[in-house]
Amino acid sequence: MKVAASSLRKGSVVDMDGKLYVVLSAENIHPGKGTPVTQLNMRRISDGVKVSERYRTTEQVERAFVDDRNHTFLYSDGDGYHFMNPESYDQLVATEDVIGDAAPYLQEGMTVILSTHNDVPIAIDLPRTVVLEIVDTEPSVKGQTASSSYKPAVLSNGVKTTVPPYITAGTKVVILTEDGSYVERAKE
Repeated sequence: MKVAASSLRKGSVVDMDGKLYVVLSAENIHPGKGTPVTQLNMRRISDGVKVSERYRTTEQVERAFVDDRNHTFLYSDGDGYHFMNPESYDQLVATEDVIGDAAPYLQEGMTVILSTHNDVPIAIDLPRTVVLEIVDTEPSVKGQTASSSYKPAVLSNGVKTTVPPYITAGTKVVILTEDGSYVERAKE
């Protein structure tokens, strides 16, 4: 199925010369002069080679047929990351290459959208936000207002982020899975 290059997003799968590529990042560039272009950074699914392509935004790209379904994350081990289809109870194992930056945010029992091609996992789409606990941060300074000053903190998954000064260790917070940034204090 042909689609405009500008409509591709992270996680989309394209077919170029009979090989499948997963889009790692897509950026639409609109120069002051000239034709707008779409910069795609992709990874070849078969061997993990990364490529970068530039298309005019109106160019058509062949999008591969991919099955996107909800799967429940079970656990990870030496073989990879194990997921279960809640409808058929079939289990799939995704490799480290497929999971990539999403690995720290996976929690047991979490529902994710797993993209498969011929029953092989090729991409993952996490929920937009996840609740994690702050395990380490600087103590708050008395009299410091809730201005735009943020302090460094370490989350329970080991990822470093920045939080407002009033957040202390042990507080549960909502984090964006896209970039690991603080959203708000979790409502319990």
